[in-house]
Amino acid sequence: MHKKLFIPGPTEVKDDVLAKMAEPMIGHRTKDATKLQQDISEKLQKVMGTSNTIVLSTSSGSGLMEGAVRCFTKNRAAVFSIGAFGKRWYKMCTANGVPADIFESEMGKITTPEMVDEALATGKYDLITLTHNETSSGIHNPVGEIMKVVKAKYPDVIVCVDTVSSMAGDYIPVDEWGLDVCITSTQKCLGLPPGMAIAAVSDRAIEKAKTIENRGLYFDYVELVKFVKEKPYQYPSTPSLSHMYALDYQLDKILEEGVMNRYNRHVEMAELVRDWARKNCELYSDPDHLSVTVTCITNTLGVPYSELNKAMGEKGYLISNGYGDLKDKTFRLAHMGDTTIEEVKEMLSALDEVVAAIKK
Repeated sequence: MHKKLFIPGPTEVKDDVLAKMAEPMIGHRTKDATKLQQDISEKLQKVMGTSNTIVLSTSSGSGLMEGAVRCFTKNRAAVFSIGAFGKRWYKMCTANGVPADIFESEMGKITTPEMVDEALATGKYDLITLTHNETSSGIHNPVGEIMKVVKAKYPDVIVCVDTVSSMAGDYIPVDEWGLDVCITSTQKCLGLPPGMAIAAVSDRAIEKAKTIENRGLYFDYVELVKFVKEKPYQYPSTPSLSHMYALDYQLDKILEEGVMNRYNRHVEMAELVRDWARKNCELYSDPDHLSVTVTCITNTLGVPYSELNKAMGEKGYLISNGYGDLKDKTFRLAHMGDTTIEEVKEMLSALDEVVAAIKK
């Protein structure tokens, strides 16, 4: 029995989107491939609110994140972490010999503009990394407010943002905020299978990268952008054409729904889950900065997560345990991608039935 996914990725993929992955193969150096890739890029620019260059990578989002710290750090990186995925940025730096310092917030708390200002005032850092949406704690950062400080006082600093679990669900206007490198991937709010990463990258970031040695090869942004611009919408390595077929089709659906309408649907789904959590348990994170794509709930039900998950599985749903140190202390309900408001209501109704039955 297929279990409907209410986990923080991968998300449910609609049958018509999955069917697009079965399209016949074409040569990846053909005019047809160029058109496909160009169409995708133009649609992604609309979804992401940017005129920056779009690059695609046959990898998870982590691939383009690792490439970013290699390609855009010349002096030292300041990594701001609000959980497990912020720490991943730091691990990428240390694993690649990129000088970096990590600035951690308490779990469930944000990175504040003041924290960024204080770090950048030292003059040590030429790159910062931010996590827009942290699925381990169900919180999102005020990236727009942080960027006001960065643009006003530190205009030469390159800003890399992980929007893997929020792009096409939350409101993230790349150019309005002034993001240099905005990274996402297919398996969350975009509503596609895992396996492809996406980045919108500014020209000034690429110009800086050209001055940096040892950028790597597969995730070298200079090489990726060179192929896109000089050999229009081609890539150095063979891309996943199946993902591209599905992405091109799904982007049409997203634009038909409307970027703001999609955002508003995610907000409404989030409010339904938060209301359930407030009524039955406790919300884990800062209530003023809650994620609109995943809710982290402190388990005060008196029901072990293992029993809750098993019973929900029998009803055809898959939910998620807490992550890392929050395992078995919290559980997470995702509400992203093409999930509908009615489907969230049905899942919460099943959860009510499960809790009542176990406590009986």
